[in-house]
Amino acid sequence: MSFLSLRGLCQAVCLLVGTLDVVLDSSARVAPYRILHQTQDSQIYWTVACGSSRKEITKHWEWLENNLLQTLSIFDNEEDITTFVKGKIHGIIAEENKNQQPQSEEDPGKFKEAELKMRKQFGMPEVEKLVNYYSCSYWKGRVPRQGWLYLTVNHLCFYSFLLGKEVTLVVQWVDVTQLEKNATLLFPECIKVSTRDSELYFSMFLNINETFKLMEQLANIAMRQLLDNEGFLEDKTLPKPRKPLKNISALKRDLDARAKNECYRATFRLPKDERLDGHTDCTLWTPFNKMHIPGQMFVSNNYICFASKAEEACHLIIPLREVTIVEKADSSSVLPSPLSISTKSKMTFLFANLKDRDFLVQRISDFLQKTPSKTPCGNDREWKESMAEPGNEEVAELPSSSPLPVSPTSAFNSQPISFCTGEVPTASQGLLKLFRRNSEELLGPKAAKEKMKEESWNIHFFEYGRGMCMYRTAKTRELIQKGIPENLRGELWLLFSGAWNEMVTHPGYYADLVEKSMGKYNLATEEIERDLHRSMPEHPAFQNELGIAALRRVLTAYAFRNPTIGYCQAMNIVTSVLLLYCNEEEAFWLLVALCERMLPDYYNTRVVGALVDQGIFEELTRDYLPQLSEKMQELGVISTISLSWFLTLFLSVMPFESAVVIVDCFFYEGIKFILQVSLAILDANVEKLLNCCDEGEAMTVLGRYLDNVVNQQSVSPRIPHLHALLTSGEDQPLEIDIFELIKTSYEKFSSLRADDIEQMRFKQRLKVIQSLEDTAKRSVVRAVSGDINFSMEELEELYVVFKAKHLMSCYWGNNRTAVACRDQNLPYLEQYRIDLEQFRELFASLTPWSCGLHTPVLAGRMFRLLDENRDSLINFKEFVTGMSGMYHGDLTEKLKLLYKLHLPPALSSEEAESALEATSYFTEDAVTEVSPFVSELDLFLHCESQEAAAQEDKRGGNGNSKEKEEKSTSPQDYKYYLRMWAKEKDTKKETIKDLPKMSQEQFIELCKTLYNMFSEDPVEQELYHAIATVASLLLRIGEVGKKFSSRPMKKAGDCKANNTQDPVSEEESPTSEQSQNSAVERQLQVDPEDRAAGDAQAGKTQQENQTLGDGVGEGIGSPLLLLSDDEAKDDMSMSSYSMVSTGSLQCEDIADDTVLVGCEALSSAARYGSTVDTDWSISFEQVLASMLTESALVNYFEKKIDILQKIKDQKKVERQFSSSSDYELSSVSG
Repeated sequence: MSFLSLRGLCQAVCLLVGTLDVVLDSSARVAPYRILHQTQDSQIYWTVACGSSRKEITKHWEWLENNLLQTLSIFDNEEDITTFVKGKIHGIIAEENKNQQPQSEEDPGKFKEAELKMRKQFGMPEVEKLVNYYSCSYWKGRVPRQGWLYLTVNHLCFYSFLLGKEVTLVVQWVDVTQLEKNATLLFPECIKVSTRDSELYFSMFLNINETFKLMEQLANIAMRQLLDNEGFLEDKTLPKPRKPLKNISALKRDLDARAKNECYRATFRLPKDERLDGHTDCTLWTPFNKMHIPGQMFVSNNYICFASKAEEACHLIIPLREVTIVEKADSSSVLPSPLSISTKSKMTFLFANLKDRDFLVQRISDFLQKTPSKTPCGNDREWKESMAEPGNEEVAELPSSSPLPVSPTSAFNSQPISFCTGEVPTASQGLLKLFRRNSEELLGPKAAKEKMKEESWNIHFFEYGRGMCMYRTAKTRELIQKGIPENLRGELWLLFSGAWNEMVTHPGYYADLVEKSMGKYNLATEEIERDLHRSMPEHPAFQNELGIAALRRVLTAYAFRNPTIGYCQAMNIVTSVLLLYCNEEEAFWLLVALCERMLPDYYNTRVVGALVDQGIFEELTRDYLPQLSEKMQELGVISTISLSWFLTLFLSVMPFESAVVIVDCFFYEGIKFILQVSLAILDANVEKLLNCCDEGEAMTVLGRYLDNVVNQQSVSPRIPHLHALLTSGEDQPLEIDIFELIKTSYEKFSSLRADDIEQMRFKQRLKVIQSLEDTAKRSVVRAVSGDINFSMEELEELYVVFKAKHLMSCYWGNNRTAVACRDQNLPYLEQYRIDLEQFRELFASLTPWSCGLHTPVLAGRMFRLLDENRDSLINFKEFVTGMSGMYHGDLTEKLKLLYKLHLPPALSSEEAESALEATSYFTEDAVTEVSPFVSELDLFLHCESQEAAAQEDKRGGNGNSKEKEEKSTSPQDYKYYLRMWAKEKDTKKETIKDLPKMSQEQFIELCKTLYNMFSEDPVEQELYHAIATVASLLLRIGEVGKKFSSRPMKKAGDCKANNTQDPVSEEESPTSEQSQNSAVERQLQVDPEDRAAGDAQAGKTQQENQTLGDGVGEGIGSPLLLLSDDEAKDDMSMSSYSMVSTGSLQCEDIADDTVLVGCEALSSAARYGSTVDTDWSISFEQVLASMLTESALVNYFEKKIDILQKIKDQKKVERQFSSSSDYELSSVSG
């Protein structure tokens, strides 16, 4: 047995070892250093340890020497030694993996290994979860690179190392603009992933469909994050699999379950919180045609559903709240494993051919036990009976002209209205029943036709059932296409939309919302009030306060239920139609179903859902009407018409009696029907549209067509259509019957399938959201470009980096403030914001003023300076303002920014602790004479407060009370406020004279920053000498200024009071100055072990200290401010500035008897700042003038730095990949 020594290790690695591994496993890249185990009689090497550096491999070797090599001497057999070594190493690896994984983790062992390899290979933090990994090929040019594709929650990663060629890819899902599966001659059956910068092709999957489906889900989650800031949250309540699943992670099972849940809820229109428990094949006995229909049974926590294999054969929904009996019937050869389910409405459903009937019955029983036995709102049977005889109801008929006993402000009265007691008529019935037509209108041929429709539905109810448990078949669709009777419209809308399920399971919810929202105002309620009288003003029900008040309550209640949406235009039009046929609570739940399930993302500030379906409409037009598609694109019509059609379900562009039939079919079919009707409308106008010359002409053609879509069967009096009045011309076109239009749409375009539309929605959602993000980027860049000196290209790159940092906090930041505060309703500029930690990371990678270990301190000061509103967040404009100050502008502007970084508010209270203590030396009595130590900023603020007080006295004088002042509306007040507003708008540009003076402590901090900034610069020594010269000059200037400013104070009567803490007499002042100077020299050498990025200079400094000339070290006029204990413990020590003391400062007025000593002579009193000179100060003009005397400093601040290169380097740093075991991605994980 022998262990290869480190000397021979490199030679062995470079030969044959690992070649076979590389060929078979593309991710098995050979480490540069390895420790191998080999027996004398074997040619096989066993890898014991590997490392990316000599230091790392040496640590492994030392561990082996201490823990393993001594034990091997007890073995006699080489095979036993090999077995022992292998077992020991595998045990260590297994224990390490176990420690790195949470105890509750259910992932299989092989998957855990892949996840650890992924994190190590791509530098991902532990919060980044692997979902699945696949073997595939990445096409780089025309050459495939075989490797592994890792799909994590937030990234797509690929790694390949084949025959010495390495390929590493990392793509964030939020950057994916297109994802499609296609097959070409060059790329056989591949997946194409597109971003703004590149197109990636992957092929040779074992199961390409599974991979593509998972990629779609992850990209969809990322788009949802961009849209409404909803990150991915793992489902902790996911039931464990009955059988262990090989190499399938818990996250993969979670995503699979989510996909099935979404499909299940969409198919049966169930509430958003419904979770599918399982499904099984079976048959359902249908009494209406005496057949056993094959299909699938779905069981969830509140429903049992059935869907036939033939799409239109039969659908069935059985709420568990309606189930009374579940029993196993006797099996027979004709009816094997039957299961009978009975409901409260006396209906019995017979399922058969169930594979695991006993288990199914047990699951249903478990769910039944959790189902409330009584529903406060009553069951479906009671609801059915209450609506079955609408003609027998006693309804208070209200003609449209009659005055109503409803106050115009009833919705906001102090006494809330109770909807349960029927104080408001709309709480129990729709507006159409309250505004009945004259009796003679109910006796015509249209009324007879209406009665026939009602009779047809009653027959259907008798055969197929009524309520939620109705058998839904092709017959149901046929009846809907012929139009729903007005008396049944509200009932069937609730039924087919699924809104009834949510209403019956949330009793009293709407009334509570109305009560909570009553009297409260926000942006949504203001918009609602604006649009109330624009909602179907042509209908009598909304020409009166009863309808307006009901509409107000429903819209306001929804705005409070869903503040993310709040209120969006077009909601008022749809809701007003719902209120005609339903009471307020029913209309509210229909609106919930519409906004949250049937038309997702339609009614938000960016109408994303409507834009997505608009994209689908364009795609369908290309497929079904290719000859028209190109013309429509040329005219730009589709984008104009589709939004108004889709958002209002044709209610705003078609006569009301016709559009309501569209709504009937929509609640049964969903968006599929709206799309096929839209195609039918274009198809009917193909010839006219092809002859159009511009968009206006095409809009007129379509507008006139829609205005003349009529419903001859409507029993309601025709309501004037405002759109028709505006578009009517001399030649009235032929009328189009709405039922014929619907029939044509089914005949020509019924091949549309709901699942195909959902697939198209995903594709378009990627396109739309990324397009909106690009628009947002352009808007933000344009908004800030006028005030910032960066080019448009630089601003766009900075925006990408800034946004990426914000998004990183969404999935790696553990609910940081930036995530919690993001509001989609804010302007684009305010939507992405970062906090201090994120800013520090960006600052460290992008700043041209790198200060080593001092960089985080400088970044914190810059953040406080930019955070004007003090909310601990900065937006993009504030961010680039700070960056521009460092990169652009002349020497004066850059130095001004650096100067301000060492004044409040940039200099925090902790950093300026001594300065705060110094202010206590002066009492409040010294207000009659201005103190020379008060900064210009203090004087400015003091004067401003005095002016404000004077203004208050003027306004509040003449005996006027505060209340009268607030109520004053005189023109003088308006003029005053207008002047103040004009002053605020016309912001005065800050000049160097506006900057306050810098105290001694602040000057010390400035010197500290400059010394760290110059570390590792090519001309480091020149810069050190230059700043030493400037610092000594400024110290003398400050000292001279102190002597001049102290003379008036000696004459002041309160001089003794201000100097009670300083007993030094005037005669002793020279000695005091000398002692302070020696304290400065001592302080400048404090903490020699902790110089920030400048330890290499310690030797040089020592030599310079020994070669002091006669002119060196002559009196530094004033002491530099001492550090507090907290600062002394900080990583920023004073050793960086040891070069200032004795060796570099060319001072000329140090007394002959001054002794320069080290930090050991520093007394405790000196450390606590007792020698701080509070009288010392300098201005920015003095700093600037001193800096200009040194060419090295001028050149340093005037040199140009390319920020685009910095951004490229920053991206590389964030994506550094290391195979070392101790790699940490702290800079990325935040």
